[in-house]
Amino acid sequence: MSGIHLVHDYPHPPAKVWRAVTDPALVPLWAATGAGGRPVGFTTTVGTRFRFVAEPKPGWSGIVECEVLEVDEPRLLRYSWTGDDGGDLTEVTYRLEPHAGGTRFRYDHTGFTGVGGFFMARLLGTVRRRMLAVGLPAVLDDLDDDGRLRPPGQRSARSARSARSR
Repeated sequence: MSGIHLVHDYPHPPAKVWRAVTDPALVPLWAATGAGGRPVGFTTTVGTRFRFVAEPKPGWSGIVECEVLEVDEPRLLRYSWTGDDGGDLTEVTYRLEPHAGGTRFRYDHTGFTGVGGFFMARLLGTVRRRMLAVGLPAVLDDLDDDGRLRPPGQRSARSARSARSR
């Protein structure tokens, strides 16, 4: 079985990181450094079925079906993930913990099987690394202390660079 396991430390409090990774309006801002998926119908309520919707690509409709499986705000979010191709039913887990004046964010995407799963995990892993190393830090820098997105003229230079790379 294959999976994606990433750990990033952010110099922001857990509540701010939680907001950035669970607010449906903010997720597309950092996910845009990957395939640009936006969560449609997402809430942090166990049992919620939602979709990530991105630009279709050859061989992929751009839609991922998900269901929220576990929530412990602001420490844990776990949801199922399956593409429209009838592939593996996998799970994504976000774990947040206070660390060195900020937040340690652990991203796990597990359950990929077989050769196809191995290649899918590698492909998605490359995309997720960029999203968590470039996209998410830019969004975090653009949130004020209350977790609200700053107006465009007050956003960081990092955010502008991230937007240009999309």
